[in-house]
Amino acid sequence: MAAGSVRVVVADDHEVVRCGLVNLLDGTDVEIVAEASSGEAAVSLAMKHKPDVILLDIRMGPGKDGLKALENIRNDAPSVRCIMLTTFDNPTYIARAVASGAHDYILKGCSREELLESITGAASGKLPLRAGELRRVATTMANRVVTPDPDVPLTQREMQVLRHVALGLSNKEIAQSLTISVETVKEHVQNILRKLAVSDRTQAAVWAVRRGLA
Repeated sequence: MAAGSVRVVVADDHEVVRCGLVNLLDGTDVEIVAEASSGEAAVSLAMKHKPDVILLDIRMGPGKDGLKALENIRNDAPSVRCIMLTTFDNPTYIARAVASGAHDYILKGCSREELLESITGAASGKLPLRAGELRRVATTMANRVVTPDPDVPLTQREMQVLRHVALGLSNKEIAQSLTISVETVKEHVQNILRKLAVSDRTQAAVWAVRRGLA
């Protein structure tokens, strides 16, 4: 890939993060064509520059956040590959990123090599090469979409627990919210995973988000 051939827009509300990314990617095959400090600016710059890839933070102050910007960009500029670059390792955020068409979901603690791999892979239209959270969840859920089952027999209490799981709450937080024991929450979560035929909480959160339950 020729130098400067991957055109990237960086969207983060912290100037120090944007500057850090510019410095980090300097001298690579990535050219940063614009920087955005808000979700609204990210959408505008994506439409203006039509970059190969846009790096989107999730929380960007008041107004349109990164996940909402992701939805707009995927609808209005579907050729632009979106990578969520965030500090939040949260099942709900991952679920919403999957549902809205993000190409990858990278934590800000990643290495320079991992970030470059994600960017160049996205620009080439390839799935992330690393066995990351987004790829695993997206693949599992894509396989489920082929045979949707809208009538999964969850009880009312299981639905309440699932909504809490999709909001990223821990078992302890769910127990406090529903005034039940942590052991009871664990039992409900295991029943939910079994009934939805998924292997973990993140996949359950994706299921809930796609059906508008969270």
